[in-house]
Amino acid sequence: MPYAQIGPIAVHFPSRVETADAWAAEHPEWHVPELMEKTGIHCRYISAENETASDLAYQACQKLFSQHNIDPLSIDYLLVCTQSPDYPLPTTACLLQDRIGMRTSSGALDFNLGCSGFVYGLGLAEGLIASGQCSRILLVTAETYTKYVDQDDRALRPIFSDAAAATLIESSPTKSLLGFEFGTDGKGANTLIVSDGGSRPSQDAIEPKRRRRWNSRLYMDGQSLMDFTVVAIPDLIRSILEKSQLSFDQIQQLLMHQATRKMLEMLQQALQVDDHRLPIRLANRGNTVSSTLPILIDDLRSEGVLGPGQKHLLIGFGVGWSWAGCVWKT
Repeated sequence: MPYAQIGPIAVHFPSRVETADAWAAEHPEWHVPELMEKTGIHCRYISAENETASDLAYQACQKLFSQHNIDPLSIDYLLVCTQSPDYPLPTTACLLQDRIGMRTSSGALDFNLGCSGFVYGLGLAEGLIASGQCSRILLVTAETYTKYVDQDDRALRPIFSDAAAATLIESSPTKSLLGFEFGTDGKGANTLIVSDGGSRPSQDAIEPKRRRRWNSRLYMDGQSLMDFTVVAIPDLIRSILEKSQLSFDQIQQLLMHQATRKMLEMLQQALQVDDHRLPIRLANRGNTVSSTLPILIDDLRSEGVLGPGQKHLLIGFGVGWSWAGCVWKT
């Protein structure tokens, strides 16, 4: 039986970089050093006005093809995870399929998930490969969340960053992804939301959980998200390990969605692990939503941290509320 295996990854960031110095210069009242201590973020990447998620995705795909000698005609299926699509319709995946030169006999779809999206994409890829529908999948995560954030928003501007990652998922006789667990709790929808731009009339839109303080299209209740995360993720990990028949000590690293330093430190405390076991790598990246996990994997691979035969947990959580995880055998 064939199984999905995580192959090479390529990452692309927009050219514009905004540092904490810019926030401090524009808003001295923000107490930027205190903000950086909480978020762990020193700079972020911002897409240009006419630059979209598919533009970032295209560049990531081109890097993947050129760096790893991959023929786009060899890809059977394209999965695109984005919450900032180019258009309400058609799907960004259809636009990208044509642009990168995949054959017209390939499948392509979008799925609208944020911080849990990469793990969801792995689960979809595993099902497509195990069922024999295809053997080579391109999983793309691409977000331009900064377009939803007002420049004067003290809560969101120092956090969110734009990026795309392209990951090749290939068929393998060896099972390397196991113990998939997913979670959904729609009662948290009002804690992270862009309530305009869809077909729901504005007067009937979901109300933010707390008073809206900024003019950003994106609303986030950070405290509620942290409260949800520190309860849901330890339970998720226990379920994954039970399903996989593994102990916590058999896991080398917990590779988590890189939300903010404060949230990840709360998870470290709840799970009683340190930076080595649960790495925090967002200082020069920011929160790139669905792309944080492939970016983290790419970073750790380049540093030689991920050795063969190791077992790691891949965990995503956030908007929805939605969460997902699995064991990854490198």
